[in-house]
Amino acid sequence: MKKNADVTVVILTLNEEINIPHSVSNVIGWAKDTIVLDSGSEDNTIQIAEQLGAKIFYRKFDTYAKQRNYSIQELPIETEWMLFLDADEYLTDELKDEIAQILQDTDKDGFYLKRRFYFMGQWIKHGGYYPIKILRLFKKDKGRVERDINEKVIVDGKVGELKYDFVDENHKAVFDWIEKHNRYSSLEAQELLDFDNRVKSGEVDEYAKFFGTSPQRKRWIRENIWNKFMHPLFRPFFYFFYRYFFRLGFLDGRAGFIYFLMHAFVMVLPTSVKYYELKMEEDKKNDFLW
Repeated sequence: MKKNADVTVVILTLNEEINIPHSVSNVIGWAKDTIVLDSGSEDNTIQIAEQLGAKIFYRKFDTYAKQRNYSIQELPIETEWMLFLDADEYLTDELKDEIAQILQDTDKDGFYLKRRFYFMGQWIKHGGYYPIKILRLFKKDKGRVERDINEKVIVDGKVGELKYDFVDENHKAVFDWIEKHNRYSSLEAQELLDFDNRVKSGEVDEYAKFFGTSPQRKRWIRENIWNKFMHPLFRPFFYFFYRYFFRLGFLDGRAGFIYFLMHAFVMVLPTSVKYYELKMEEDKKNDFLW
């Protein structure tokens, strides 16, 4: 018999009727509470989640970081621990047992979980996509979320890593993936412009550390190499070459080729073009002021 966990699972949703049945049913009865924070779904997401036993709350969407911080600060969470899941994610049985066991006695304040990502029904094992470790499980009073895109949970305390995987498997059509990443690229472009302005003002990112944790090292590389020295219009070509060839993404066959190609030219390239547009608009405003 699987052990129950004294944790509250929070799932963000917007029109997720395809994915939400599996996500909610995966943790109902295992977690002490399951909460869905919806952003105004117009399909059957809410009805399905309610029928399965989830508690429903609403907040108009602005950014992922603000949605998650609202969850931490404002939702009526009664447990010490909370776990973030997206609507297209679920926990393996091995991970559920591991979480239930470790929360009974630990000196840690948060844990990184290993993500197993699927695309077109296939596990993407290469290209640097497995294992990706993401901090999702943490003590409610110790966590906060930073960055509007590719948001990160920051824990004020000691963190550890768990052995087993959670699964990211979106059952929506590829069109939805393209539409979602078009939105992401707009946020990413604005973040690049904001980074330029922070550099000009001399602001230092205390989280980015080359000799820190894996996410801290990735942030350092992104801010000190990728953003500073990689020309934006070269980035999609470099990204595809790096993921598909250098990190052996070609071993994932057709699904790997499609995924890394799409990510390079549906996410990375539009981000660069939108960034250039924003930068030109800002330069025009500055010229006008002078």
